[in-house]
Amino acid sequence: MSWRGLPTAIIWISRRECAGGVRKIHTSNRKTAATASIGTLPGVVAKPKSYSSNSSITPLSILPTPNVLRTYLIASVTASPLLLRGCFAVLNRLLESKSTIIDVDRNPILRQIFKQTLYAQFCAGETKEEVRRTTSAMKSVGFDGIILEYALELLLDEKATNAVDPEVTKSEIATWKQGMTDSVDMTDSGEFVGLKWSGLGTEALRLLRGGQLPSPAMEQAIHEICDHAAAKNVKLLPSAEEESTNIGIDRWTQALQKKYNRDRSKGAILYNTYQAYLTSCPGKLARGLAEAEQEGYTLGVKLVRGAYMSSEPRSNIWSSKEETDKAYDELTESLIRRKYLGRLQPHDGSEGHAFPNVSIMLATHNQTSVRKAQEIRNELATKGEQLGELAYAQLYGMADEIGCQLVQNSKAAKRERETIGVQLDMPRTFKLVAWGTTKQCLHFLYRRARENQDAIARTKETKQAMWEELVRRMKALVVK
Repeated sequence: MSWRGLPTAIIWISRRECAGGVRKIHTSNRKTAATASIGTLPGVVAKPKSYSSNSSITPLSILPTPNVLRTYLIASVTASPLLLRGCFAVLNRLLESKSTIIDVDRNPILRQIFKQTLYAQFCAGETKEEVRRTTSAMKSVGFDGIILEYALELLLDEKATNAVDPEVTKSEIATWKQGMTDSVDMTDSGEFVGLKWSGLGTEALRLLRGGQLPSPAMEQAIHEICDHAAAKNVKLLPSAEEESTNIGIDRWTQALQKKYNRDRSKGAILYNTYQAYLTSCPGKLARGLAEAEQEGYTLGVKLVRGAYMSSEPRSNIWSSKEETDKAYDELTESLIRRKYLGRLQPHDGSEGHAFPNVSIMLATHNQTSVRKAQEIRNELATKGEQLGELAYAQLYGMADEIGCQLVQNSKAAKRERETIGVQLDMPRTFKLVAWGTTKQCLHFLYRRARENQDAIARTKETKQAMWEELVRRMKALVVK
């Protein structure tokens, strides 16, 4: 078959799948580097495939062809600097224009185009029912759940952060609280809700930058959300923010962890984010560990590389990407082994410190870091050592070759345990996904894309993986 006929054949495969006519198109004896992507349309529930001990099924094969094709097309755009700049220009125009014609909420044609492309790839839904369908679709293929984040963001005017309007502050707090309440309501026990402390509004941002505690009204709203989450065993996962807010964020989070992370059987309810690209990260983590050990609570650690390199002072960041990678991997190993190693040393420099109970979220799109973490966890598991709470996360619609590989690893580890008694780590994998109206999500995606341009540009691996999977399915169809 000519490669020119590939698009037509892919459409034919997709129709066969939707009609239930293709039974074995996702399986093949040919090994491939192709991996997976998730980006399920609300309402499209992908059926999990069976895994036998002699199967050479590829991670990507758990997903429907339309999802693979959409990811390939979007990755083709994001992998091209020229096309990516054009995409940013279009998104910016859609956001700034007051015209009804190019308003995604008021133009039904434009809304449908956006809803079936970028929205379907990166967002969970506009309603609770759509979000639940998306969550069910993810779980049906093997993911452990979601990290749900409300897409409505308060657009803060830098000049306005010095002025305080009590009525505006009250409205901003109420908006944040309602979004968080709805997010917790839609999240199942053991899953996560993402949040931004600066989302509480202009006054909150001013307090964070000054290293001050939240106002009484903010504190009341925060505790109501934490109480609601703790009652459901829903974990709260703050996003990374600019370094200028970190002192304030640490003060807010530390006080909350002391209250809500006491129950060791549930692990951490509230996490804090540690950005490995900052040279201050090992010291910050050491202080957090020391405080948790002294106060007797579980430290919730969300470890990321970082998303604000373009805005941070260069002196705050490691000298090279290799140094950042090394820092991330060393901190990961220390946390998993529950030992002070490499860059991570006891806060006061003394020896013999006990390591506190830690709940870990490795939020990374780096395949090497994930592989190293898995190797350490499997080493400890085979030795019969107790494994602490750990989960992996990637953005919904991105780096899914990593997520689906972890899903496959978990299924394989479970099979090994049940058949021959080999103890291996069963990784838990989550996807961070926004929910909200099309316009809200458009703002959210644009701002997140601006913050994560480096990560978005590194999608060539995903593009290649999607292409290999599409070709594999074509060949399987021809052979059949």
